[in-house]
Amino acid sequence: MQLLHYRLDGPEHGEPLILAPSLGTSTRLWDPQITALARTFRVLRFDLPGHGDSPTLPASTMDDLAALVLDVASAEGMDTFHYAGVSIGGAIGATLAARHPGRLRSLAMICSSARFGDPASWHERAKLVRAEGTAPLLEATARRWFARTPVQALLDDLAAADPAGYAACCDALAAYDLRADLAAITVPTLVVAGRDDPATPPAHARELADGIPGATLVELPGAAHLAPADQPERVTEALLAHLPAVPGMRVRREVLGDAHVDRAVARTTPFTRDFQDLITRYAWGEIWTRPGLDRRTRSCVTLTALVARGHLDELAMHVRAALRNGLTPDEIGEVLLQSAIYCGVPAANAAFAVAQRVLDEEGRGASWTRRAAARPERGEPRRVLNEESPS
Repeated sequence: MQLLHYRLDGPEHGEPLILAPSLGTSTRLWDPQITALARTFRVLRFDLPGHGDSPTLPASTMDDLAALVLDVASAEGMDTFHYAGVSIGGAIGATLAARHPGRLRSLAMICSSARFGDPASWHERAKLVRAEGTAPLLEATARRWFARTPVQALLDDLAAADPAGYAACCDALAAYDLRADLAAITVPTLVVAGRDDPATPPAHARELADGIPGATLVELPGAAHLAPADQPERVTEALLAHLPAVPGMRVRREVLGDAHVDRAVARTTPFTRDFQDLITRYAWGEIWTRPGLDRRTRSCVTLTALVARGHLDELAMHVRAALRNGLTPDEIGEVLLQSAIYCGVPAANAAFAVAQRVLDEEGRGASWTRRAAARPERGEPRRVLNEESPS
């Protein structure tokens, strides 16, 4: 069985997400979004038949194209998956959601439609391309695709598309009409429209949003038909707000910060991947999200436990997290003082040194040091602020 060409990005055990291109483009359409999406999701991008590196496979209806996508998903063991597609890519997703409701976890349709205009115009375009290739389409297509600066790589994709594959997709668009089946789409659905899109104007998006139960509609100014290229940041934000993340990842980022989590994800190897998944799901998705203690209190407990066990590298990370959770330097100092009594002075001595270094790096250490120095009656804690302390 021949498959569409596809590529994979992101963690092997991430939730599966399939990204579909528009007519005339390739996997490159999603380049601006891939870094953000692949942090969490196992992203599969595919080329349409005769586009990019895909062979020209028999597919002249939307159901044919949907079947080819299911073949690719099954080849990668994706029994269920999230799906986002642009234009014809969105129509393929809607067809999957309506005809194969058990396969999709969520759907995003970007600059798409339940019906793409008069079938006769698609048949005429297919006839032209079969006779002359895609070159006659380039100038008009650039005006439809981009409200801002054209992306030459995507126009190159159109120029390189196989005429037979492109024409077959035109035939699929001519036959496509899902208006009567929109109510059958029950998965969480996002509809994104470009306000400057002449191919699928916002009215098409509103018809989708009105017909699909519970669908969310987002209209983007300054975006034509290829919104992921015209407004890449806005499309990324809309997708991230729509797609469910790995349980705990949001809390992990809120407490530890994006920079730390991004470094941890970048260092993940096949050997450590399952452990990263474990701590994200259970530490951050199960424990840190429980309602019994607020995050400030959890930071206090965590700092004490790390002092007790002498985990100084983790302590530095959680001093920063405590600041993010709203603890003041003075409150962190009080936690370490309490730890000195119940965990031992040597442990607290090392902990104060680590905390002072972190607070200095965060620009929060000077005032705390001055206040501690003004309290000679507390003696020992004032000495341990010095990282060179012998105790």
